[in-house]
Amino acid sequence: LANGAKVLIELLWARSPGDIVMQLTGNTVTTHAGSVTAMIESAGLRQMNDSSALEKIIDDVLAANADNVAQFKAGKDKAFNALVGQIMKASKGKANPQEAGDLLRKKLAP
Repeated sequence: LANGAKVLIELLWARSPGDIVMQLTGNTVTTHAGSVTAMIESAGLRQMNDSSALEKIIDDVLAANADNVAQFKAGKDKAFNALVGQIMKASKGKANPQEAGDLLRKKLAP
């Protein structure tokens, strides 16, 4: 999320000074250059909201990281963080970390 915010700020900063003026209307922020939401979409910064796609990523990560799964089941909590990191990497940072962790815990539950 922080990296996405940085990219969005850079995109806004790259606009001409007159284009950076923002206006809030309801839940939509617009600039003279267009909707910030449209900028997020065009830059591919929208967070993943499809839980079935996230579950597929988690299944792939679990299959590819059997050592970390075994370490977690042996009580090593750092292995869990390593798995979440792999999920975030596989989703290109678009997965919601909280949701990823929750789904991962469910899949690793005995």
